Amino acid sequence: MHLNPYGQDAVNLAADLANRRPASAGELADRCRAAGLVVEGPATPEDLERTAVVLDTWEKVVDTTDEHERAELVNRMLAAAAAYPRMTDHVGTGWHLHYRDEGQPLSGVLFSLIAVGTALHLTGRGVHRLRRCAVTECTTAFADTSRTGRQRYCSPRCANRDAVRRHRSRAA
Repeated sequence: MHLNPYGQDAVNLAADLANRRPASAGELADRCRAAGLVVEGPATPEDLERTAVVLDTWEKVVDTTDEHERAELVNRMLAAAAAYPRMTDHVGTGWHLHYRDEGQPLSGVLFSLIAVGTALHLTGRGVHRLRRCAVTECTTAFADTSRTGRQRYCSPRCANRDAVRRHRSRAA
């Protein structure tokens, strides 16, 4: 049985979808599959619209710096999206938990996955481990999965860009 099919992968998928919004239902389904999510039915334009609302809600969690407000926003997502946990072996990959009702459309699956994954990420790694890149002109959201919990940049590229900027400002 998988111990935690949610958490890091789910929150990284949320960040990926929020940072580069899918332009079509087909792209949404393809990117979910590429992230390892089993997409059981066709994605629809309604899935794309509902997923945009889910991502807007998730970005509010990213953008708040108050941990109590962050917890409240995640709790609201959990209350709206997640069902009681249930064991499943729906695709023959081994028993694991789902926190959603059976037969949901892709957008419902994503809502549950993102809500539960974000909650597990924040409670397991630290409520501060979800943020935007420290580079002022970069608005990329990311989940801090570093060992130390001090990740400030979305990528090595932004970290290097900021280091060069600091070096040049000291030299001037």
